[in-house]
Amino acid sequence: MERTWTKAMLGLALAVGVSVAWTAPALAQGKIQIGCTATSDCASAMVAVDEGIFKKHGLDVEMTPIAINSNIPAAILSNSIQVGGPTSTVFLQAVDGGLDLVAIAGASVMNPTSNTAIAAFVRNGITIKEPKDFIGKKVGAPGLNAFLHVLFVKWLVEKGVPPRSVNFVEVTFPTMADIIKSGGVDAVLTAEPFVTRMTDAGIGSVGARYGAELGRTDPIIFYAAGRDWAEKNMATVKKFREAIAEAAAIVNSDREKASASIAKFTKQPLEFVKATPPNQSEPNLKPENLAWWIGVMSSQKMLQSKLDTAKLVLN
Repeated sequence: MERTWTKAMLGLALAVGVSVAWTAPALAQGKIQIGCTATSDCASAMVAVDEGIFKKHGLDVEMTPIAINSNIPAAILSNSIQVGGPTSTVFLQAVDGGLDLVAIAGASVMNPTSNTAIAAFVRNGITIKEPKDFIGKKVGAPGLNAFLHVLFVKWLVEKGVPPRSVNFVEVTFPTMADIIKSGGVDAVLTAEPFVTRMTDAGIGSVGARYGAELGRTDPIIFYAAGRDWAEKNMATVKKFREAIAEAAAIVNSDREKASASIAKFTKQPLEFVKATPPNQSEPNLKPENLAWWIGVMSSQKMLQSKLDTAKLVLN
């Protein structure tokens, strides 16, 4: 499997990062950019912006859309964003590749509802009746080695299908429908509300609900920052955590507010967002929560070193 953080990419990120190093405690008084992809996983941050929760906690925060999740670590390092919402897999591989990132708060976790929302969506003309039918197929993932991709590979392995027998390419969430319709890929790894939109458009059908079959409860996405920035701005991090915890309670209890914020950020029609509950927000993230992911990624040879979970989450 292709490694997201090659030495060349790491070198490029470091080169960019040097010119805007983390030597700006004044950022705590300025605007904080949070970068996330177009999913509901960062709903707590979206709600915290729209409901004025960040402002109430003395923070000036703006959400920035990131097309591919695997681009978030480099965006953090280059200081184009101060906080990002990488998937657990992207974060761990970036740290394994040498980037000094640290998790500062939880965003979303897998649960029965979110697991059911995950799917391998197959274009018309392709028949998938069992896992081995994915052999030889071209499958689009919203970030190679990101959450949906690694989870799908884990599912293939459990079903006895060699991951190398599937051709994976990167496809962003907003372009999935067009690429499926054009036949550019045979299937995409996606989630709601994109599954419903593509189904209603008549361009394909669900080939596998692989998230539900795995049935995990581990972190999907969490908020991360450069360790140096986080340690120099501990007061800001504390306020950020308090705001995220307050917003997470709204995400988990107020469908209307959560859906409105998600639709606004992801630019998805509100009716489609309302059709599917947002992923469960869990602001509390503990080091041990990352152990399962480390085990899965190590088995897929995605990690080259032994990661210490105690160093991955800011105290």
